[in-house]
Amino acid sequence: MQTPAARPAFPHLFSPIRIGGATIRNRILSSGHDTVMAVGGLVTDQLIAYQEARARGGAGLIVIQVAGVHPTARYTSTELTADTDATIPGFTALAEAIHRHGATVFGQLFHGGREVMDTEEGTLAVAWAPSPVPTERFHVIPRAMTEPLIREIIEGFGASALRLQTAGLDGVEVVASHGYLPSQFLNPRTNLRTDGWGGDEARRLRFLREALAACRATTRRGFVVGLRISIGEQSPDGLSEDEALVALRTLDAENAFDYVSVVRGTSATLAGSDHIVPPSPFAAGYTVPDAARVKAAVRVPVLVAGRITQPQDAELILAAGSADMCVMTRALICDPELPAKAADGRVDDIRACIGCNQACIGHFHAGYPISCIQFPESGREREFPRFGEPGHAKLPPAQTPRDVLVIGGGPAGLKAAAVAAERGHRVTLVEAERRVGGQVRLAQLLPGRHEIGGAITNLEAEARRAGATITTGVRADAAYVRASRAQVVIVATGATPYTPPLEVNGSPRIAQAWDVIRDAAAVPAGTVVVADFRSDWLGLGVATLLAGRGCRVTLAVTGTMAGQRCQQYVRDQMTAAARRAHVTILPTTRLFGADETAVYLQDELTEEAVVVEDAVALVLAQGHLPADSLLLELEADAATDGAYRVLAAGDVQSPRTIEEAVLEGLRAGIAV
Repeated sequence: MQTPAARPAFPHLFSPIRIGGATIRNRILSSGHDTVMAVGGLVTDQLIAYQEARARGGAGLIVIQVAGVHPTARYTSTELTADTDATIPGFTALAEAIHRHGATVFGQLFHGGREVMDTEEGTLAVAWAPSPVPTERFHVIPRAMTEPLIREIIEGFGASALRLQTAGLDGVEVVASHGYLPSQFLNPRTNLRTDGWGGDEARRLRFLREALAACRATTRRGFVVGLRISIGEQSPDGLSEDEALVALRTLDAENAFDYVSVVRGTSATLAGSDHIVPPSPFAAGYTVPDAARVKAAVRVPVLVAGRITQPQDAELILAAGSADMCVMTRALICDPELPAKAADGRVDDIRACIGCNQACIGHFHAGYPISCIQFPESGREREFPRFGEPGHAKLPPAQTPRDVLVIGGGPAGLKAAAVAAERGHRVTLVEAERRVGGQVRLAQLLPGRHEIGGAITNLEAEARRAGATITTGVRADAAYVRASRAQVVIVATGATPYTPPLEVNGSPRIAQAWDVIRDAAAVPAGTVVVADFRSDWLGLGVATLLAGRGCRVTLAVTGTMAGQRCQQYVRDQMTAAARRAHVTILPTTRLFGADETAVYLQDELTEEAVVVEDAVALVLAQGHLPADSLLLELEADAATDGAYRVLAAGDVQSPRTIEEAVLEGLRAGIAV
C-alpha cells in the first residue's frame, strides 16, 4: 500500500501527454523566446548549451525560439532562421542535445509581417503585411503583399517545417500570436484586402489555413504541427477574443493543427506588447480563463502561458482542466532545475521567478543574450558549467577549501556566499542590519514591486542551503576582519544615497527616497517634487507611493522619459500606475535647488528655468555613492601584510542594479 509520503508530487504536472505523434514526459513547457544567441540566423553552441540545461533540468517540452521562414521574415538582426538548408546542421545538434535528456523539442515558424525592429546593418527593413496599416509601437507603415509573395511565404512555412523535421525536431509551431503576420491576415482591421486573401471571414483565414496545410503536406505523418495565438490582443485594432475563437473552431474541425498554445497581447502597441512577457503587476496565471475558453472550443490539447511560475499553480490549472500543459518559460530561465526539484517534492528549493524582466526580455530588447538577475548562470552555461544529477546541479568544487568572510548581505554578498559555500569553502557572511537584503528590502515596498523581495528570499535560502553561516546585526571593520582570520574577504557593502550640490534658501523639507519609503511621515501632504536622476524604478515608484498617500506629485526626470532605464514592459506598467495616480511627469529636467515654498529645476535641452510652486518637500532620487571606505582600508591592509585576499562585488565597486550585483557575486564566489 502506497503511503501518503510516497505519492508522486504534482500528479497532473508530471503525467505524460500525447500531442500528435509525440509523447511528452510531463506538462512543463519552455515556450519559444528569443535568446539573442543565434548568429547569422544559425544555431550556436551557446544556444545549444542554454536549451540543453533546461532539458537536463527536466522540462517536458522545449519550443525553440522563432525561426524566419522567408527572407522578408527578418524582424530583428538576432533572429534564428529556417529558410535555407544551411540551418539544418545547427538544428540537428540542438535537437540531439535536447533529446539526450529525454525532452521533446518543437520549433517555431515565424513571419512578423509589419512587426519589424532592425537589421544587421542597423537600417530599417522593408515591412510587408496584408495591407498598409501602420503599427503604432515600431512606427512602421508596411507595403501590401503581392499574391506571388504571399504564396512564396506559405511555401516557406512548408519548406521550413521539412527542414526542422530533417534536423530531428519532433514538431513545429506556427506563430499566429501577438499581431504577427498570420494574425494580421485574420484581423479585419489590419487586412483590408478585397481579393482572395481578404474581404470576408473565410478569405481572411486563408493565409493561416494554407500555412498550416503546407506544414502538414511537407512533413511525415505524426510530425506535430501546432498553433500559437493570442486570445485577445489587448489593442484597439487588435484581433479580438471572439475572432480568434472562430478561427480556432474552423481550423480544429479541419484537423489543421495538433495543439493550440494560448497567450494574450500584440506586438503592435505598447500596452498590448506588455502581455508578451507580462511583468510582476500581472497576476499569476491571468490568462487561464482564455485557455479554458479555447479548451471548450477545440478538441486538441491546449497549452497556456501567463506568469505561471510555480509548480503548485501549474498543478491547479491542470487539475481544473483549464489547460493541458503550462508554459513556465521565465521560471525555467530563473531555475532550469525546477522540474526535477518539483518532481522530488523539493518545492522550497526552487528559485522563483519574480517577473522583473530585467535580464531576460530586457536583454533581448537591448540586443544582448538573455540571462536572469537571480541566476546569471542562465545564458552563460558555457562560462559557468554545472554538473550533477537533475535538480542537484553544482558548480565545480574548489581545489583548496578556504575560510571566506563576506561583508554585506545584499544581493552581491548573498550570491557570493552561496557560490563560495557551494564550491566547498567555509563561508561566513556578516550584515550590519538586522535583516539581509540591502536595497531590495526597500524596492519591495513600492507599489507593484512586492515580488522583487523574492530575490532576497531565494538568495538567502541558497546561501544557507550551501552551508554559509549568516550573522546579522554585526558591523564589520578592519579589526573584525583581522580577528576573523579569513583567508579571503569579499566586500559587498553596497551604496548610500547621493545628495548633489544644490542652491538652497531657508530650510526646505528635503528627504532621500530611501527615507520616504521607510517612513510615511518623512514627507507631509501637499505638493511634492521627486527629482529623479537615474530615470529608473526608484523615482517612478516613490512618486506613485507618495501620490497614494495623498500628495500632489511632480516627478522631474533627468532623461527623456520616466523609467527610461527600466525594461519597456515594466516601464509601461509603472508609468501607467503613476498616471492613474495623477503624477505630473517632467522629462529632460534637472534639479537646481529649493526653498521653503518652491523647487527650482532646469530644462536640460533649453536650459530654461522650471519652477514648481507651493512645494512642501523635495525628494531626492539622485543616484548613489559606493560605500567603499572599508574596502579601501582592507585593500591597503592586505597589500601591507598579505594576510588575506580582498575581492569586491556589487555597488561597493560602482552603484548599478541588482543584476550586476548578483553577477559580480557569482564571479567573486568563483574566484575564491
